[in-house]
Amino acid sequence: MFSLLKLIIWICGVVVVAYFILGYFGYEINKDYFNTSKIECQKKLDECKNNIIHNGIDNAKCNFNCADPKLIIKKK
Repeated sequence: MFSLLKLIIWICGVVVVAYFILGYFGYEINKDYFNTSKIECQKKLDECKNNIIHNGIDNAKCNFNCADPKLIIKKK
């Protein structure tokens, strides 16, 4: 249990340090990206759901790639 708590603290520390290092090198994290892309991802999932309902599991072709990593971290 103690090792799990220590791991969580280390991960949080690495995330905080990475955030400041990115800011130092002129990058910023697009915090609004997930809020704005949520609607588009929901539309893709609804299309996939309809595709599965109409074509069955064997013929369904779905694209679950909703997040583009290049848009999450961007240059200032």
